[in-house]
Amino acid sequence: MKWQGRRGSRNIEDRRGRARGRTGAGLGGAGLLLVLAIGYFLGVDVTPFLDSQGAGGSTRSAPGAELTPAERQAGEFVSVVLADTEQIWDGIFRSQLGEPYQPVTLVLYRNVTQSACGGASGATGPFYCPGDKKIYLDTAFFATLKNRLGARGDFAEAYVVAHEVAHHVQDLLGILGQANRLRARLSAAESNAVSVRIELQADCYSGLWARAAGDELGTLERGDIREALNAARQIGDDTLQRNAGRRPMPHTFTHGTSEQRQRWFARGFKTGDLGACDTFGTNDL
Repeated sequence: MKWQGRRGSRNIEDRRGRARGRTGAGLGGAGLLLVLAIGYFLGVDVTPFLDSQGAGGSTRSAPGAELTPAERQAGEFVSVVLADTEQIWDGIFRSQLGEPYQPVTLVLYRNVTQSACGGASGATGPFYCPGDKKIYLDTAFFATLKNRLGARGDFAEAYVVAHEVAHHVQDLLGILGQANRLRARLSAAESNAVSVRIELQADCYSGLWARAAGDELGTLERGDIREALNAARQIGDDTLQRNAGRRPMPHTFTHGTSEQRQRWFARGFKTGDLGACDTFGTNDL
C-alpha cells in the first residue's frame, strides 16, 4: 500500500503517551497471545480469564512514556488510512446517499484505556464504540495480526482499520443501532447470528472502500487485496476455533466463517455498491 508521505487524518486521539500498562505473569507468552487472539476476533473480553490465570499481573502507570519508532510509524500509518476512509466514504455518501459523511475519531492507546463502552485492553482488541462514536486501537495488535495470526502486510492492517470504520458507517446509517436493539431481545445463539450479519456487512463495506481507494487514490499495490483476503481468512470464527484446538461450533460464531468473510469483502470490492452489502436481506450468507 502506498501510504508514506501522504496526508494523515486530524481525527486521531493519541493516548499512548499517558497509557496504563500491565505486567504479565502466569500464562506463557504463546498461550497469552493465543487467548488474546481469540478475544480479538470472537468479540469476547477475556480479561477475567487472564486475571484468573494470573496473567493480568499488576497495573502500573506509564505517564508520558515515549513512543518507540515502531509505535510512531504505526500511528502515522493508521492516520493515513483513516484519512483515506474519510475521503472515500464522503464520496460514497454524497454519490449514493446524497448526504455528507461524518468522520469517526480513532483513539490510539497503549495497553489499556477507557471508552464509553467500557474498558479497552489487549483482550478486547480493536473495536468501534457507538456510545462515543470512536474507534479504539492498540497498534501492538498489528504484531499479533502478523506474527500469531499469519495475516501479514500493511494492507491487512489497513483492512482492520477499514473494518472498524465500516461499523461507524453502519452506525450513521442506523443499521448498527437497530441490529443491537434486536440482539438484546434474542437468545445467545440468535444474537450471535445477528452479530455475524453485522460483521459480514462491515467486511463488505471494507471491500467497497478498498475498491474506491484503488480507483480514486491509486494507493493499492500488487498483492494488497490478497493480503486483505488472507486476513479475512485467518480471522474467520471457524479458523480461530480450530487454531485454538476447538471444534468449530457455528452457534457461537459472532463474525462469520473464513469463507464468508472473504466472500463478503470480495463482493464489496467487486461491486462498489452499498446496496450489494445488505447482509440482513439475504438468507445466503
